[in-house]
Amino acid sequence: MSQIDAGENILSEDTEGQEDIVNQKLVPVAESIRYRKRAQSAEKKIETLAEQLAQAKSQASEMARELSGIQVEQKLMRKLAAAGAIDVETAVLIAKAKIGTETEADLDGAIQQLKKEKQYLFSGTSAAPVAAVRQQDTGAKKTAGAKDRMQDSRTALERAAKKAATTGNRTDLQEYLKLRRNYI
Repeated sequence: MSQIDAGENILSEDTEGQEDIVNQKLVPVAESIRYRKRAQSAEKKIETLAEQLAQAKSQASEMARELSGIQVEQKLMRKLAAAGAIDVETAVLIAKAKIGTETEADLDGAIQQLKKEKQYLFSGTSAAPVAAVRQQDTGAKKTAGAKDRMQDSRTALERAAKKAATTGNRTDLQEYLKLRRNYI
């Protein structure tokens, strides 16, 4: 074999290989369209899933903030109840306003400051006993709406109730209701 024959042989092998590569790369048109549509739908799915992931992450972070706020509020409620707060809800709202946006602020310090500023929110403070002492000193008595119940009047009321129940008379019932209104 000469070099020319060898060169032709090489060229023919190269061209045959190229034809095979071209034949392998050619795909029917319908199938290529189908591949393209599948690729586009996969890209759309990726975009929607990415959006859903972003939304889920934002919701998770929002829920985490709410949870931390609720936990701080629970701690504050427990500490205020232990400190003797009369109106826990009001005390919590005022303390949260003082604390501000800091979730892990010094709760004990806020409660102590609240005790100093708003003594009437806590039992056992000087504000409540002073009012009780003043009431005892002045000799204030119960009003007509909050009368002390007396045993004699109680028996009169019970007698009128029994009489109204046994007779069934309207006059007796009216008399019982009048007595009941005065004593209850």
